[in-house]
Amino acid sequence: MRVVISAGGTGGHIYPALAIINKIKEKEPDSEFLYIGTHNRMEKDIVPKYNIPFKTIEIYGFNRKKLMSNFKTIKAFIKSYYESKKMIKNFKPDIVIGVGGYVTGPVIYAANKLGIKTFIHEQNSIPGKANLLLSHYVDKIGVSFKSSNKYFPEYKTIFTGNPCSEDATKKEAINKKSLGLDSDKKLVLVVMGSLGSSKINDFLIKTISLFNNKNYEILFVTGKDSYQKISKNKFPKNVKVVPYVEEMTRIMKKTDVMVSRAGASTLSEIIALNVPTILIPSPYVANNHQYKNAVDLFDKKAALMIEEKDLQGDILVRTIDKLIDNETLTNELKVALNDFKVEKSATKIYDTIRTLIDRK
Repeated sequence: MRVVISAGGTGGHIYPALAIINKIKEKEPDSEFLYIGTHNRMEKDIVPKYNIPFKTIEIYGFNRKKLMSNFKTIKAFIKSYYESKKMIKNFKPDIVIGVGGYVTGPVIYAANKLGIKTFIHEQNSIPGKANLLLSHYVDKIGVSFKSSNKYFPEYKTIFTGNPCSEDATKKEAINKKSLGLDSDKKLVLVVMGSLGSSKINDFLIKTISLFNNKNYEILFVTGKDSYQKISKNKFPKNVKVVPYVEEMTRIMKKTDVMVSRAGASTLSEIIALNVPTILIPSPYVANNHQYKNAVDLFDKKAALMIEEKDLQGDILVRTIDKLIDNETLTNELKVALNDFKVEKSATKIYDTIRTLIDRK
């Protein structure tokens, strides 16, 4: 299989794209790939590390506040469209896949105009603008949440789940002792993404003494940028502070309660591993999509939720305590998470892609 794949901007788009690539490689080891990303976003640093051929286009998102800057955006889109068309013609793919981010716009549109089969994947419950636009030009659309179906043409749309979830189930659980944790105590994992959240980090530092002498341990993942500053503070003995944990799903398999943002890939791992979670959605993302992701789970009683604006006093420790020793509540959350689960999501996406190619 020859595949052009495009995704960019955030890990929430890039890692699902990599999960799809891994599944295709597993099924068809001789497959060849070309990854098209933005020239100035994180994919340019991440993707080449996996020895995946990588090319960039200069592309920008539309700016609602600075309308004049959109002339530059339109000009970049037109140029990127022709560049993408040339790359695709030269590579001769069997299929072109978009996994989110505005970089996918010119790539998928070019593939459509060249008559090549196309597939896009939406990770969030509320679709991004790029995927909403591209839905008119693609052959199939995979969604991570059943609630997303209403935004796309029914005949094109498949509930695939997020491909990161399949990767999560395959990982081996970590030995808690390797992180200096007590294997006999319950664990609360607090993590706000690879970069962390300065506001939530500050809140935790102010209230961390409230966790003193609790019958559980906390693994506080600060994010790489904040660790040096935060580690200088004094923490209770049952709180372990680290900058980052490689292969986070390995420790998630040993987690009793998680406190997390509501990014799509993280939610897919929470769902896949049935982790009882307190979600604190980031209010700083496009279209407030993390809040909408979190509400999707919260409304179905599959997670608890605290909005960042409500983080005051002892609300976090009270919510953790409410969950940590309440087996009935944690079991209810786990049962509700099953409604969001898709077994072998990456495989389902591969099968969809393979069928599209075979129908040529």
